Amino acid sequence: MQHHKSFLILSLLAAALLLPGTPIATNAQSATTIRIASLAPPGSSFVKVLKAWGRTLEKETDGRVELRVFSGGSDGSDRALVKQIKAGKLDAAGVATTGLSMIAPELQVLAAPGLLTDQDSLDRVREKLDDKLQGMIEAGGFTLLAWGDGGKNRVFATEEFSKPSDLERKAAWAGKDNAVQNAYVKALGAAPLRTKAAGVLPGLKGGSLHVVPASAMSAVAFQWYTQLKYMTSSNFNIIVGGSVISTKVFKKLNEADQKVLLDTAKRAASKLGQIVARDDDRAYKTLLSRNITEVDTSVHQAEWEAAAKKAREHLVKKGVFSKSLLQAVEAAAAP
Repeated sequence: MQHHKSFLILSLLAAALLLPGTPIATNAQSATTIRIASLAPPGSSFVKVLKAWGRTLEKETDGRVELRVFSGGSDGSDRALVKQIKAGKLDAAGVATTGLSMIAPELQVLAAPGLLTDQDSLDRVREKLDDKLQGMIEAGGFTLLAWGDGGKNRVFATEEFSKPSDLERKAAWAGKDNAVQNAYVKALGAAPLRTKAAGVLPGLKGGSLHVVPASAMSAVAFQWYTQLKYMTSSNFNIIVGGSVISTKVFKKLNEADQKVLLDTAKRAASKLGQIVARDDDRAYKTLLSRNITEVDTSVHQAEWEAAAKKAREHLVKKGVFSKSLLQAVEAAAAP
């Protein structure tokens, strides 16, 4: 969830760093260097799109703004990336749900179990509630450059299951900093095992872990599928993420360059969205071809929906997001 993760994805995000705004020679004029980091590995689609975005940005600002990309997890985790931006060691980052929650905890409503399970619903919510969502991010000292998602989260397991009650008391992965995933695992009746993504494969191999909420892409990328045998046909959320920048750094740019930065970021995000949707679908098909059995959740749909609702109610009770915001998102999701 966030997977990964994530998206997951995740999964799915160092060298001598330049200080924000450090002038460097660029065609007889100075350039502002924006240091942006991701946990995605070098050579991944995400990093390739980031670098292409950087070339476009530099061209459309006539060399006044450039991106310096850091990738491969050298900066630790989503949480670490946000902390480094706040400390002035980075300027921007591509993060998943956990990273966004460090900026504005209530944004986790977008990944609430069973709420926004298809891209159209998620897009409608972000369009209709744009001012509210952006306001949350800005209140945290950041500016949203563009949304970016990391695939669909499903439930995987080492043993056969068809309904939530089949997972009762089974050890299930709950991301160390992922409140949504933890709530969902508990609602399924499973026993949460709080660990980083790096601990999932050893846990599966050693028999201390039996259930893994994850995207198909993560299951393939991290080789978790080699220890898993079943996965749900439906997903319980979408790994929500985005690229964010320190508002302090963003405001150092003139208005024209701010506009170009936002415009090029959205174009890059659109391209990446297409790639992620394609790769997640391919990963799902790959898993089916690798003898992973598909669990038809429609057979016990009411039970799966009840578990998701229970998780959402728990998240409201815990104050992760408010009931009024949850209701606003539910209303905005309607076609």
